[in-house]
Amino acid sequence: MSLVTRVMVLGGSGTGKSWLAMRLAALAGLPAYHMDQLSWMPGFVHRSTGQLDALTREIHAQEHWIIEGGHYETMHERAARAHLLIWVDPSRPVQVARVAWRSLRYHNRTRPGMGEGCRETFGWHTLDAIAYARTSRQFHRDRATEVIAAAGPRLALAHIRSGWQARRFLRRCAPVPRTRGFLLQP
Repeated sequence: MSLVTRVMVLGGSGTGKSWLAMRLAALAGLPAYHMDQLSWMPGFVHRSTGQLDALTREIHAQEHWIIEGGHYETMHERAARAHLLIWVDPSRPVQVARVAWRSLRYHNRTRPGMGEGCRETFGWHTLDAIAYARTSRQFHRDRATEVIAAAGPRLALAHIRSGWQARRFLRRCAPVPRTRGFLLQP
């Protein structure tokens, strides 16, 4: 595989997209962009679709990026520029547990990958977040399957179903000295 400098990371809420994107960015010297950071303004005020379209297009027009998260309105454009798509797809119980743990771990703080001024709260909000993760799981799986099918074999794919597979994947990513990006080892 040639040098990877543009990566899409897809998956539902609590799947581990942000964790993986941050580690891959640190390893490869690539900037990581999180859809939650782009989507949410302080106080969980959502940007308009038009604003988010413009922001994502500006980012994926660049030469180096990791973009994690949905915003499916520009998904096919990102896929056309990406070298690699990582689909993070753990089991439903793992996903739900991660959402609950994240809510507790970052209670009253802004978690990494989230918009500034959007604090996690452990409590009723956690139940809403768990319900969203459970009910939107198939939607996110369908969107990932759709972009994979549309991109065809041109777009390299890593389908990660567990934390063990995520760590193994990261060990296969070999940074290239004095450049941004990585080579994916077999």
